[in-house]
Amino acid sequence: MRWLSFLREDVASFGYVVGSDAEGHGVVDAGSRTSYASLREAIAADALTTLPASCGDQADFSLDDVVYLPTITDPDKILCVGLNYVAHQEETGRGGEGFPTIFVRFAAAQMGHEQPMVCPRESATLDFEGEIAMIIGKAGRRIAHADALSHVAGFSIYNDGSVREYQRQTSQFTPGKNFANTGGFGPWMMTLDEIGDLSQMEITTRLNGEVMQQAKAALLVHSFADLIEYCSTFIELSPGDVIVTGTPAGVGGARTPPLFMDHGDLIEVAVAPIGVLRHPVIAEP
Repeated sequence: MRWLSFLREDVASFGYVVGSDAEGHGVVDAGSRTSYASLREAIAADALTTLPASCGDQADFSLDDVVYLPTITDPDKILCVGLNYVAHQEETGRGGEGFPTIFVRFAAAQMGHEQPMVCPRESATLDFEGEIAMIIGKAGRRIAHADALSHVAGFSIYNDGSVREYQRQTSQFTPGKNFANTGGFGPWMMTLDEIGDLSQMEITTRLNGEVMQQAKAALLVHSFADLIEYCSTFIELSPGDVIVTGTPAGVGGARTPPLFMDHGDLIEVAVAPIGVLRHPVIAEP
């Protein structure tokens, strides 16, 4: 299933997508029928398997009638993985230490599908990073590799918009990764049963329709299970936590000359079979 968070008439809720391409997709507003305040709370209660039976398959409204919020609006943690494709290591000249490079994002820096990605006043170096986001479904500490995927609720799409000038000021990535409205997350979470072979998920990033990045998850240096095992060694993972699993080669800052996003651009990250995450790019007023 595809689960999303959204605003409808200024009321925040969550639900799931119903309908086919031919008849148009709609949303079942599960949030209005339950006591769960967010998709994260529903995941934590292990309710995603039971809610469809109680809420039904009759759409409450069209997808066109909602404002998308970040798929998980209130995660306890957003752990991001850097340098997790060999080709990206090669284009940046970094990585290869044998362990995942982990940094953090904050929920306040995120925005949902179709919402503007904002070039900050401070720098003209806003770069794109198309990524697969993994959403934790079951808590755990020191999770064994063999059990790791049983802790996953589903996968989504992320654009880890990065202000390179601020990312590179020191060895720490955090400032460049947390400017407001630079972390695109959505449009929804797809559950594992619909995805099938996780290694065949494919990222394609397009800037104004031109392909910038393309790679399959099979090329990850540290697999989804590797990342869960590693991250859960230093902190307990909680339902609704997000692990953003790394970007492939082709980022704008590694090109000659560099190619950064600007006002009026359209940036899209497609992950097959999940969907497409899209943002118009605007300059901060």
